Amino acid sequence: MKLTTISSFAVAAGLLFGVVQGAQASEALARSKNCLSCHTVDKRVVGPSYKDIAARYKGKSAEAALVQKIRQGGSGSFGAVPMPPNPNVSEADARTLAKWILSF
Repeated sequence: MKLTTISSFAVAAGLLFGVVQGAQASEALARSKNCLSCHTVDKRVVGPSYKDIAARYKGKSAEAALVQKIRQGGSGSFGAVPMPPNPNVSEADARTLAKWILSF
């Protein structure tokens, strides 16, 4: 096997590991902020699933809007049940969560 092939494989494996590790970290963050009390990845609970949110905002520049909704709450986007504000979620954590949600 050539050195370039091994190097390419190592880089690809490292990137994949980073993606998986990032997804696990984001899920852990969502759990720590109690997001999973009202949301799940693939089905509606109290609020919409993350897949439904990602589908609604697909192709739009929605990260900033989601960060705002996570921190300030909102209502009417997915029905009558309002999402309460989460001021205990920092801007950086909200951005991490928004990117994770939009990845579905």
